Amino acid sequence: MSRATWAAGLAGALFGAGLALAGMTDPRRVLGFLDVAGDFDPTLAWVLASAVLVSALGQRWVLRRAHPVFATRFQLPAARAVDARLLLGAVLFGSGWGWAGYCPGPAIAGLAVASREALWFVPAMLAGFWLQDRFIR
Repeated sequence: MSRATWAAGLAGALFGAGLALAGMTDPRRVLGFLDVAGDFDPTLAWVLASAVLVSALGQRWVLRRAHPVFATRFQLPAARAVDARLLLGAVLFGSGWGWAGYCPGPAIAGLAVASREALWFVPAMLAGFWLQDRFIR
């Protein structure tokens, strides 16, 4: 296995551990954040704010390098426009998140803690990935 694969696995494990530690593997916590008129739970706001801060600082630091540690060049998105495809994807992602209380990261981390919800959500998510790849591209 390459060093890049090990680094990606370690980063994924660290991300999953952070999600589990913050309670984001529990979809009720996410749904509680979205329930602003009911039993509101602000935990997700703190997790999101922390992630944005770490990401913003980390990206500025990393992009000062000539190239990534395990690659010859950075692979940054070239598209900057907001188009119908982007908006439709955002609506589908947000609707799924609001309906199930999961997005891909916490769902996969939920598998590690044997979350009952993750056991049905992850196969449905993978089927959605397959459908998108098969029919929309």
